[in-house]
Amino acid sequence: MSKSKVAAIVGGGVIGGGWVARFLLHGWDVNVFDPAPDAQRKIGEVLDNARAALPALSDVPMPAEGRLKFCDSLADTVTNAQWIQESVPERLDIKLKVMAEIQAACPSSAVLASSTSGFKPSELQQGAARPEQIMVAHPFNPVYLLPLVEVVPSVVSDVALVAGAKDILTSIGMKPLHVRKEIDAHIADRLLEAVWREGLWLINDGIATTQEIDDAIRFGFGLRWAQMGLFETYRVAGGEAGMAHFIAQFGPCLTWPWTKLMDVPELTDELVQTIADQSDAQSGMHTIRELERIRDTNLIGIMRAQKQTNWGVGELLNEHDLRLQQLG
Repeated sequence: MSKSKVAAIVGGGVIGGGWVARFLLHGWDVNVFDPAPDAQRKIGEVLDNARAALPALSDVPMPAEGRLKFCDSLADTVTNAQWIQESVPERLDIKLKVMAEIQAACPSSAVLASSTSGFKPSELQQGAARPEQIMVAHPFNPVYLLPLVEVVPSVVSDVALVAGAKDILTSIGMKPLHVRKEIDAHIADRLLEAVWREGLWLINDGIATTQEIDDAIRFGFGLRWAQMGLFETYRVAGGEAGMAHFIAQFGPCLTWPWTKLMDVPELTDELVQTIADQSDAQSGMHTIRELERIRDTNLIGIMRAQKQTNWGVGELLNEHDLRLQQLG
């Protein structure tokens, strides 16, 4: 009888709950530590959504669900884990304290990964008993559906452990993106930050509302990005002459004052309230759980469509179906 695979999830918020679902629905036993009194309720609601959504991406049966255990101490959570995912609040002092407590109780062979969206692994390794064990594995919400995870080591990270981490992530249907050089906010969030900053300016200057900005994305370039990304989209836009022609034609525009990427509007009370009011008018008629279910259904449709062309995320899903079939 094979030994059970155990994942320890430290912090059960939106991201932590998504990690719980991703591992649990791929047959891993999952230990959870979160002292918040409503942690079990919140994780239960995430699991309800995940059980309805994740299997809908596969054309083969999912493995039998693992065992879920809520632990009373951090030590009990990590003591027998092969994968440990830290998803506590984005404060370095808290993360360093939690990392130290984890390393005092976990196996040295375990992957110790942080969900941080901003901190570099070298910052998380400060003062660690085994700095080479710590890395970043930054996912995207909802973790149980979106496959991308940025794997970020530092120069002292254990190369073999990083390779093993990428294998584990692949085995649970994820797409590990190995960030070879650590940088604040990694890759994807740096791109998102640029769009987010420009959106804030458009609202601040009275040019567009939250709905109009979202419509520009979801009815336009967001559809292209979902299946071709940025550079491949522009390669197609270059026509038969390709990317070099596109850059020659549109490159000079980059020097024009179209964007305010190096500035950010002051987040005054008035601007914050304007954004909040517009957001309420846009989707306040739905509860968060309703919005999550709508989001999941839409994501499943978009992702499954790409299975037919074996393109982008569709190719990843087809490969994972074969992997699940072999396990069955």
